Amino acid sequence: MKLLFKSIAVILFSFTTIQAQENQTPTFGKGLFNLVGKDSTYTMKIGARMQFLATSNWEDGASNQSNFLVRRARLKFDGFVFSPKLKYKLQLGLSNRDMSGASEYTSNAPRYILDAAIKWNFHKNFELWFGQAKLPGNREAVISSGNLQQVDRSMLNSAFSLDRDLGIQLRHHFYLSENFVIKEAFAISKGDGRNVTSENLGGFQYTGRLEFLPFGNFSNNGEYTGGDLKREATPKLALGVSYDFNNKAVKTRSNQGSFMINENGNFHETNISTLYLDAMLKYQGISFMVEYADRTADEVFYTNEDGKTSYVNIGSALNLQSGYLFKNNWEVSARYTNVDWDKVLAKANQRQYTLGISKYIVGHKLKLQTDISHLEVANGNNELLYRLQFEVHF
Repeated sequence: MKLLFKSIAVILFSFTTIQAQENQTPTFGKGLFNLVGKDSTYTMKIGARMQFLATSNWEDGASNQSNFLVRRARLKFDGFVFSPKLKYKLQLGLSNRDMSGASEYTSNAPRYILDAAIKWNFHKNFELWFGQAKLPGNREAVISSGNLQQVDRSMLNSAFSLDRDLGIQLRHHFYLSENFVIKEAFAISKGDGRNVTSENLGGFQYTGRLEFLPFGNFSNNGEYTGGDLKREATPKLALGVSYDFNNKAVKTRSNQGSFMINENGNFHETNISTLYLDAMLKYQGISFMVEYADRTADEVFYTNEDGKTSYVNIGSALNLQSGYLFKNNWEVSARYTNVDWDKVLAKANQRQYTLGISKYIVGHKLKLQTDISHLEVANGNNELLYRLQFEVHF
């Protein structure tokens, strides 16, 4: 751990002292450094971001629980090499939450790497990605955690998200008319989640997404940013559908969750399918997002190492979220999420209601957010959760 931080410090110091490069100091929120090679054959923008979170949780019949933590602490590097058509992105997570998940499948090493990908614009509107990156799944997962409308993502995302994986992706877009844009994405990945160094444990994972923008592109990629911070002058709408098929999946939530080890010490393998439907609407400070997810599996139940029955997390979820941004950059938002597990699981369904308030000091780059949520658990204890979070993003 100490060696990692020393290495990062040396790299950052070297970038500021190398005379063979042009160092352009950007404005706040545009990165710490913008490095350009003398021959302009490469660029590198270096950025950093931190989230500080305080939580207080009340559960029926239990005492209050409070916590303070560094929710996220990340370094970001992006630019191009050789040609502007060959871009790259590297993102490292340094907080405990970012690095968690070390196991024999990650060589017992913390999962520092979030993103590590090359993006090649090889022909017109076609772009080929290689490496580890977010899969083209549900909209909320693709929205950066630094650009969220509320303190964190919904229960739909935590239960059904695909997050990141290793593989290749093909991206393309075209115009059906002067304004109507259609975007396509297709990915083939290992299906085991990020930073897994073991050989492919099951089969491969296939993900496809179609997105329709009938009124043209949002300002500054606003279809993947929480809240209408650009106050769209005309209505903007994005409709998306994604489908994921994980062949011989070995985790309880497709490429997320726990590895499924059966009573013989082997992996329980089953085909898992996930469907996502979503929409984003923005107009003059008003924003509205809706998402639906549904997951099924061929073989839901298996006997685990302890001789007990375990299962794949199958079911569906709905998330509705809306907000209004005032001209003084205060925003009020509300969210409703329900998670309905398949009846065969005999697992408690959940409903959550969230009210949030955000102050955007410098957009999403410097903001203060707070929200309060009421969680209803079927035949269980209800919970009340309060959160306060400060974000700074260089």
